[in-house]
Amino acid sequence: MGAGVVAALLTSAACGSANASDGSKPSDQQSATTSASATTSSNPTSSSPVESTKPAASTSTATPSKKPTDDAGVDLCTMADLAFTVTNYDGPGEEVRHLMLVATNKSAKKCDVQNYPEVTLGDAKGYAPVKEGTNPDEAVTLAPGEKAYAGILATGGKMDTYSVKFMTVGLGSPGGEAEAEKPVKVKMPVTSFEADDGQRVTYWAGTEGLAMRPVTQS
Repeated sequence: MGAGVVAALLTSAACGSANASDGSKPSDQQSATTSASATTSSNPTSSSPVESTKPAASTSTATPSKKPTDDAGVDLCTMADLAFTVTNYDGPGEEVRHLMLVATNKSAKKCDVQNYPEVTLGDAKGYAPVKEGTNPDEAVTLAPGEKAYAGILATGGKMDTYSVKFMTVGLGSPGGEAEAEKPVKVKMPVTSFEADDGQRVTYWAGTEGLAMRPVTQS
């Protein structure tokens, strides 16, 4: 045989020996390599970062306040929260016809007064009716030391005049949520004055003018 033929036979034998060493064909080796690469890509090692689908935990440590931040959650005033005074709105020495009732918040917290006070003049059989033509406004919120006002008309030009030597004030039970508290006596601005069955009272107001206007302009 020529030298070229011998070289060709040697090359063929070497290739065959390499293929036979793992019992696979070149095409099989390529397929295995490709498969291993794909497996490695779809299964990262533990050192690779993994994106979590769970939301991150909150890092806030603030505790929500248990107290409301607006006046919507303010409690109604109790009798113990308030101090009451009454003055002769017509002026010192004048015949008493119009009285101004003032409720001062003496507590250390905000509270609301609502509707109108239950004012009983002397030996009247019931408390003074609310003034006709007036409407209940929103509750009056009182911070510590603040005041609410109500106007009282002692004589409305009616019959059955009688002498008043004391008066009592109560808050009633706005909304009927609780039993009404016992009324308290309020210091009188004069020794006595005359009242009749035309007496009236206004709703609580946040200013003196709003309270007194309905009874002084009648």
